[in-house]
Amino acid sequence: MKAFETENLRNLAVIGHGDAGKTQLISSLLYVAGTTPRWGKVDEGTTVTDYEDDAIERKVSLNNSFAHLEFKDVKCNFIDTPGYAAFVAHARPGCRVANCALVVVDGVNGIEVQTERTWNYANEFLLPRFMVINKLDKERADFGHAVETATDSFARSIVPFTLPIGQEADFRGVVDVVHMKAYEFDEKGKAKEVPLPETGRDYVDKTRERIIELVAESDDALMEKYFDQGTLEEEDVIPNLAAAIAKSRLCPVYAVSSESLVGLEILLNHIVEFAPNPTTHEAESGFKTNEMTGERISRKYSNDEPFSAFVFRTIADPFAGRINVMKVVSGKIDSDATVYNSTRETNERLGGLHVLQGKTLDKVDKAQTGDIIAVVKLKETQSGDTLCDKNNPIVYPNVKYREPAISFAIEPKSRADEEKISVALHKILEEDPSLKFDRDSQTKEFILSGSGQLHIETVVDKLKNRYGVEVELHPPKVPYKETITQQVEVQGRHKKQSGGRGQFGDCKCVFEPLTHGEGFVFEDKIFGGAIPQNFRPAVEKGIIEAAQNGAVAGYPLVDFKVTLIDGSYHTVDSDEHSFRAAGRKAFRNAMEKARPTLLEPIMEVEVFCPQEVSGDIMGDLNSRRGRVQGMDMRGKQQVIKAQVPLSEMLDYQSKLNSVTQARGSYHMQFSHYDPLPQNLQSKVIEQAQADGRIRGHEDDD
Repeated sequence: MKAFETENLRNLAVIGHGDAGKTQLISSLLYVAGTTPRWGKVDEGTTVTDYEDDAIERKVSLNNSFAHLEFKDVKCNFIDTPGYAAFVAHARPGCRVANCALVVVDGVNGIEVQTERTWNYANEFLLPRFMVINKLDKERADFGHAVETATDSFARSIVPFTLPIGQEADFRGVVDVVHMKAYEFDEKGKAKEVPLPETGRDYVDKTRERIIELVAESDDALMEKYFDQGTLEEEDVIPNLAAAIAKSRLCPVYAVSSESLVGLEILLNHIVEFAPNPTTHEAESGFKTNEMTGERISRKYSNDEPFSAFVFRTIADPFAGRINVMKVVSGKIDSDATVYNSTRETNERLGGLHVLQGKTLDKVDKAQTGDIIAVVKLKETQSGDTLCDKNNPIVYPNVKYREPAISFAIEPKSRADEEKISVALHKILEEDPSLKFDRDSQTKEFILSGSGQLHIETVVDKLKNRYGVEVELHPPKVPYKETITQQVEVQGRHKKQSGGRGQFGDCKCVFEPLTHGEGFVFEDKIFGGAIPQNFRPAVEKGIIEAAQNGAVAGYPLVDFKVTLIDGSYHTVDSDEHSFRAAGRKAFRNAMEKARPTLLEPIMEVEVFCPQEVSGDIMGDLNSRRGRVQGMDMRGKQQVIKAQVPLSEMLDYQSKLNSVTQARGSYHMQFSHYDPLPQNLQSKVIEQAQADGRIRGHEDDD
């Protein structure tokens, strides 16, 4: 494929709620543009961007995937982002590198929970937007209602650029309100111009006037002209639409069906005509070093600037190896070039450059500013890294993921699986930075954390199918924590004499509770030489070590302050080990008096459900010790906001499906920790004893 000039590139992140039809929309656009001779279907598992077996089987996008098409000498790069709650966080890096978001909305359900979440991602990166109302050929589809709920939920600047001709099964064409033309479509999505319908002409004219009004509002000179004339001429409207969209003063809406191909050719025409190209994006800012401190520097989206690129996706391909996907932010790059990874401070030889069409790599000789390219088998580079010219270094900020919401213990089924699991999971974590993998130092269990049970299940499937590693999942464990509720003053004294040089450490500390979320604070208030300066950090280390095992049920103790106020030492027998042991003993003595208690994680939960079952949903949340924070109508659905303990939400999806006949959805994110009620603490302690979390104190020799 040829290298495209920056002005002829369109980078679009396709975002929205799960099942809105994002993957099918991209597949259908590729077909209508003539890029793919075969029309891929989600139901048949033949789309370009859902190519992994797991994604095809579940009919769910699991991570960002890529496709491109050429239409009227313009290259459109599509980033197909996930829409299900378990995977939707991957839409953020997609929005980070796009120049425009294509927000796909289900024409039947309207605005849904992940539509709002991904819309906020676009807000975060100041991303201009197109909105696509999809599935308008389905029963109960309602374009007008979808636009109305979008306007209520997001912004008054949302306005249709195309309006549907016919509805539900009779949806056969669109009116292009910008150019005041009407089209109907054949079975291959080819547009045929037809006379403007007389039915609904008033609404067409009002919509056209609304577009003119929003264009006028985007520019002071145009606004003055609009007030003088009461309208704007055609030559004022069309050239300024792209500028208004690029400034996010205007969000065009399109009526389409990705399954019948109605409206797609006009959407493509408008993407080419009105979607912003990379040069409209403001300069990207970063830092000179990977410490990410000091004066910010910037790069304009221009071929004349020094080369820099942001790596936002890593794919562990079983055949090609590691594939790094990046956006060229500035400058241009040729194949086989040597560049500098400023994040890791190392040189990388790029080798061949490629563009991704689903899982297919197509070679290109060079890439210019704004393009999205892929490189294989780089030695050090990972997602979030910056590649640049070594003589002009810059480091771009990485995209941050939220903390995982749920953790599972995973147990290899055999010794052979145990030997392979770390390598396999390392490759999966390269692809999915929202996962976390660790080994519990107490139980020696492998702990895999993700955004939900479905997220973890897909990892287990990938371990088996791709890497031949079989594991068993234990029930999710709630990450309880512990804290103290009372201030105490204690002494920690460690003394041991067994012939020869002995051990001696003595410290006096004040333990006091802190407010939730403050963590651990250590303060040295010793004046004089009661404890030599070089031994005092050992007291802190001993307390931190002991706090990891908690005092009630073996969970880490947090939100407490320790003030070192006094102590004593021996000129011969004292050493760092002795004072670490003294710190551990001070901690244990404090726990006997400071009334330690358990803390449980509380989640912010939003439940979307039909209005008629909202009472049942609230009753169920209350039974789960939830506190309902409020209710709202969003489109045709009731939104219930609540704070609920994580331990009560582990089986929530099945209950919600039962109450709503699978029409409800929810998402949750960590909010804070609260004390666990006393009547429930005994159960957690008993389970901790059964799991072996509570152990006797180790010998401090």
